[in-house]
Amino acid sequence: MEDETMKPPVGASVWESELFSYLIDHTTNEGKILEEYVSVAETTDSKALAYLINLLVEDERRHHRYFTELASSLKTEAELTRADPVIPRLDLDQVDSADLLEVTHRLLKHERADAKELKRLQKELHDLQHTTLWGILVEIMKHDTDKHIAILKFVADNARPKRR
Repeated sequence: MEDETMKPPVGASVWESELFSYLIDHTTNEGKILEEYVSVAETTDSKALAYLINLLVEDERRHHRYFTELASSLKTEAELTRADPVIPRLDLDQVDSADLLEVTHRLLKHERADAKELKRLQKELHDLQHTTLWGILVEIMKHDTDKHIAILKFVADNARPKRR
């Protein structure tokens, strides 16, 4: 039996149908890549490689979930149901914009401080880059911090006064 989330949306526009197909195809391909990563991690004799590949597995699983949620949300929107999409609509106008901006700017300040600290730590670990995984982990955390900053900037850019 076919999973309902994999069926194309009923009444969708051409654009919605094509985007849905792309998202589902990508999800299928991500699943195959995920299987290969898991296989490599499980069969290698290298603890370092298994550790690193498992980091990729975590990312691939998250990407797989994102694509599935995008397809599901697109389907919900295209079918004009009353259901809320899995990925919520942008409703930042439902919270007090002054409070939202205050907390967002405070969090951005922390993330930017983290970015500076990680850059310092990466320099500190430079001599170990060919003997440990520490440097790559700090590099990954730098990318995560950049992602956190991008998310918080998005929130700040989309903060609007609360509707009455």
